Amino acid sequence: QVQLVESGGRLVQAGGSLRLSCAASGRTFSGYAMGWFRQAPGKEREFVSSISWRGYTTQYVDAVKGRFTISRDNAQNTVYLQMNSLKPEDTAVYYCAAGRGTVLVPDGINYWGKGTLVTVSS
Repeated sequence: QVQLVESGGRLVQAGGSLRLSCAASGRTFSGYAMGWFRQAPGKEREFVSSISWRGYTTQYVDAVKGRFTISRDNAQNTVYLQMNSLKPEDTAVYYCAAGRGTVLVPDGINYWGKGTLVTVSS
């Protein structure tokens, strides 16, 4: 059974940092892009960041460029999201996702995690 399990979400003050982790299990993710989406209260789920299997290709939504960094450790089947200079508008449930290919697209997600809540206080 394939599982993506997120961790690291918590309450943090604006300007602070968090590192989210997503541990994948149940299959090899060779050839899969992995990454993060988020859903804020009352809003639709949006793409945040993705990374290709070998890490050569990364993508970020404009709102987090320069503040968030995605990485992955294929030996550990884990993907990370380092979030710095957090803002209240970053408050959301963050979902880990995996999909075949170099980049993640909403229609191409094969696996989703259950999410981890990040709350940024002002």
